[in-house]
Amino acid sequence: MNGHHGKIALITGANRGIGLETGRQLAELGFTVLLGVRDLAKGEAAAKEIDGDAQAIALDVAAPEAAMRAVMDVERRFGRLDVLINNAAIHYDTGTRALRPDWTVIREAFETNVFGAWRVAAAFAPLLGAGGHGRLVNVSSEGGSLASMGAGAPAYSTSKAALNALTRVLAAELRGSGVLVNAICPGWVATDMGGPGGRPVAQGAAGIVWAAILPDDGPTGGFFRDGKRLPW
Repeated sequence: MNGHHGKIALITGANRGIGLETGRQLAELGFTVLLGVRDLAKGEAAAKEIDGDAQAIALDVAAPEAAMRAVMDVERRFGRLDVLINNAAIHYDTGTRALRPDWTVIREAFETNVFGAWRVAAAFAPLLGAGGHGRLVNVSSEGGSLASMGAGAPAYSTSKAALNALTRVLAAELRGSGVLVNAICPGWVATDMGGPGGRPVAQGAAGIVWAAILPDDGPTGGFFRDGKRLPW
């Protein structure tokens, strides 16, 4: 049995796309995978698609109390968490302009992409730190890189830039606890959000898995795609 057997990983937004594929790859490595989902029935159906130990857990990251309820559930059932992957994201708003803002879309994007990830990270930090080897992965996008940012997808790109900033702050606050915190761009992947034409979802998920299984002397507070650093 490999070295990850018995470890617990939670992935938000995991009933389809890159979240589900990340769960599939972690299960193959021996993880018990918790698929965080808004719709438990869809999550349970998704868990059956994974060859390994996968279970659905109710976690709507945009609901203020949901993260703490999920923490209590995970603590009661497992007593710890080894890996947290903040994957849930919405509103890839291509074709829109910052100068014609749709405030409903912008607020919803920040509620899930930033505040949702922030709530979940803050709620689970004690469980991640308890074992001394936790991994926190924020699934981001090069669309949130200030170095290359331009017009287009304003809600998505600014929310991912904020998620990157949160990654840096969390990494600094958790330094010394054994928890490594990194932002990962999976690249343009052929999913419901990415649309057709992107690279296979398995390739994008592999970069997330890389961050989830970093050795204890691995990087923290970084921004990566396929294990290579990206500019902030």
